[in-house]
Amino acid sequence: MSVTTQPSFPPVDPSQLGLRERKKLRTRIAIREATYRLIAEQGYEATTVEQIAEAAEVSPSTVFRYFPTKEDIVLTDEYDAVLEGVLRARPAEEPFLESLRAILAQALELALRTEPETTKVRMRLMAEVPAVRARTLESMSVTGRMLCRVIAERAGLDEETLEVRVYAMSILAALHEASLYWAETDYRDDIRTLVDRALTTIDGGLPG
Repeated sequence: MSVTTQPSFPPVDPSQLGLRERKKLRTRIAIREATYRLIAEQGYEATTVEQIAEAAEVSPSTVFRYFPTKEDIVLTDEYDAVLEGVLRARPAEEPFLESLRAILAQALELALRTEPETTKVRMRLMAEVPAVRARTLESMSVTGRMLCRVIAERAGLDEETLEVRVYAMSILAALHEASLYWAETDYRDDIRTLVDRALTTIDGGLPG
């Protein structure tokens, strides 16, 4: 997810966490890595939480403590919890879409550099697995409320204002479609370009 007022990315630096939080982070990462490894070997539907737990060397209850559903393992990463803080750290006078564009460009650059295959698999599962796609839409409502708070604060409006809610959900829908398009077209285009095009469409409407 750069200006000097913005926290550096990635936002989760293990060296800055306490022992308890480092253990939690290692557990989350182990569960996620085990999940992707199993999915690559046998497919999404055949992969069970019990198998994931065994591969990650934790109990099934531990998996559910970190991720409420199997779909959440695929969809959740270490950036989700800090996105609101990173957005708030951008200059207050900066247009919201420009703030989001800068954060997403840096986040995607990091993801493509450090875990390109995982990023592609996540997008493919969002496009092809109905359960993951449905959970994505559910989670968008939570992210949408967060965006409403930040957008309303920038604009000096109530976060429950219809226009704020429509604007926030339009942004999420645009990003979702860019992700699906990338996977559906076999990663032919640069995802950063697609995200930029999606945000440009929100900002300026259809080309031509």
